[in-house]
Amino acid sequence: MSAPIVLYDIPGNRPGYKCWSPNTWKVRFALNYKGLPLKSEWVEYPDIEAVYRKLGIETTDKDSDGSPLYTLPIIYDPSTQSAISDSMRIAKYLDKTYPNTPILFPAGTLALHSTFQSAWYRVQGPLWAIVACSVCSWLNERSQIFYRTTREADEGKKLEEIRGEKEWKAGEEAFGNLDKWLSANGEGKDELVMGEGVCYADLQIVSGLMWAKTTLAEDDWKRICGWHNGKWERIVNYFSKYAVVDL
Repeated sequence: MSAPIVLYDIPGNRPGYKCWSPNTWKVRFALNYKGLPLKSEWVEYPDIEAVYRKLGIETTDKDSDGSPLYTLPIIYDPSTQSAISDSMRIAKYLDKTYPNTPILFPAGTLALHSTFQSAWYRVQGPLWAIVACSVCSWLNERSQIFYRTTREADEGKKLEEIRGEKEWKAGEEAFGNLDKWLSANGEGKDELVMGEGVCYADLQIVSGLMWAKTTLAEDDWKRICGWHNGKWERIVNYFSKYAVVDL
């Protein structure tokens, strides 16, 4: 590769913790795990649509009213002059384009990964209720306004009203289900989805955990670390060598 892959990401406002979004974390982990050089381009929420237009790509997502939903991550690969959105699509592109790097979708696992993604959303949903309000304070002013306006319109309530003990309980139960899925691999192999060897599903899990670790107050993050014999903190620690951010 002659030039780094450009990763478009949403900046946080805390020194040393600029990367916070679970969706962009998936791609950042993927690039770092594969050893592919990257360069971050930081984009505020209201400016994401303009990036799509600049790169000439269409969004694959729709909002609840059917209108285009402009989200990150996006990558631009100067080696192939390709721009791609959506975390899983990007990971598949990286596997195909750079086959001599560690593979995220081992042969025969695409259907299983698609199924796991649906299952993961049932964990990520309760986690969002826990972090929703905390995320807002991590954003720069323009993105804060955009995030609060759109999320409160979707939820029909203030961000501060979303999380309570009910949501904490739902989050712990959701992660309890994930713990059971991973534990099916057997003792000593219950922290990676395939038991041994990293795959894309692992990046989904650790990216969700990094979302919580980055944005929550320390005591709230410690509460999650206390679930299920500390498994979630161990997973974050395992992937820490790939959590490199070019600030």
